[in-house]
Amino acid sequence: MRVKSPRDPRLDVFRGLCLVMIFINHVPKNLYEDYTSRNFGFSDAAEGFVLMSGIAAGLAYSADFRAPMRLWVGFGRVWKRVWTLYMVHILTTMAALASASAVAVFLHNSEVLFLNQMDEVFSDPLRAFIGLTLLTHQFGYVNILPLYLVLLAVAPLMLMAAWRKPLWLMAGSVLLWAAAGQWHLSLPNYPTPGGWFFNPLTWQVIFITGLLTGVAMKDGRRFVPVKRWLQVLTGGFVLFAAVAAQVPEVSKAMGGTLWLLQDRLGLPWFLTAFEKSYVTAPRLLHILALAYFLSTFPAVRRACGSVFAKPFELLGRQALPVFALGSVLCIAFQGVKHALGDSLALDSALLATGLAAQFALAAARQYWPKPRTS
Repeated sequence: MRVKSPRDPRLDVFRGLCLVMIFINHVPKNLYEDYTSRNFGFSDAAEGFVLMSGIAAGLAYSADFRAPMRLWVGFGRVWKRVWTLYMVHILTTMAALASASAVAVFLHNSEVLFLNQMDEVFSDPLRAFIGLTLLTHQFGYVNILPLYLVLLAVAPLMLMAAWRKPLWLMAGSVLLWAAAGQWHLSLPNYPTPGGWFFNPLTWQVIFITGLLTGVAMKDGRRFVPVKRWLQVLTGGFVLFAAVAAQVPEVSKAMGGTLWLLQDRLGLPWFLTAFEKSYVTAPRLLHILALAYFLSTFPAVRRACGSVFAKPFELLGRQALPVFALGSVLCIAFQGVKHALGDSLALDSALLATGLAAQFALAAARQYWPKPRTS
């Protein structure tokens, strides 16, 4: 009988850390956001969250797609989760709108109602509600779930390819990323012009990298083996990105070099720009280098298994409800800051309250006694 291997704590711990940083970054203009990961590299917590969502999907669903006789079971499990994500997103969207409305009613400040793409609900409500239902219109800070939902919906096809032709899947993913970047391809943003902020045609390369990593972990191996030269290369790149993010002179020199590469040598813009929607090369390379570098050291796994990491592991295990609650709270807290002004005391109180609520929800979901069935 095959013994079930213990759960790797790194996935939940880093997912929990990403949730904390996403929440802090989504309550703008607070002192604490200066210390989140986006200030020490080219990517931020969103890229990390999507990468780990791909790993989690590979671990959770890949076994059903290895053998042909279980394919329909796998499709059913994945699409059931997709439906859950859709319902959570719609509920989160309505709750975010309600939280912004509560600020307008009780604090007499309606500014937040006209931020984060909410104004379309009031200027063109009929089309806006069609867009919200179809996922083509998304409120800012509540728009990661549609990306994950779309990618997970097609994950069964990716998982079948991941077992049989993983390198072909990775190559196709990179080609799609490059094509979408070169020709600015995206999904429609009805009823407003433009495409999705989290563009599935480009962000899929992060998700698929995670998916292939999760499939390999399920099979008891690494997708990219540990090599000393890769550790040095990725560690050096992560260090350079941190220096460039913190030292203006280095950042300016790098920006000038990238501009020259595009203007004089004709490199495609998606290889030289820093554009989040299209996950341009500096951002993509940074999150992949960071993930590889951290995953190659046993000390990181031991640290993630320590008692100090348990709170973040708890958040990561309950990522969906925690993210939904955090998204609603950050919209409300933006409104509170508009009404009451910026101050360290207010920021500290809001963030402490929001994080405490998210930890409480995660603990309730994890430890609340389950009802007995007769």
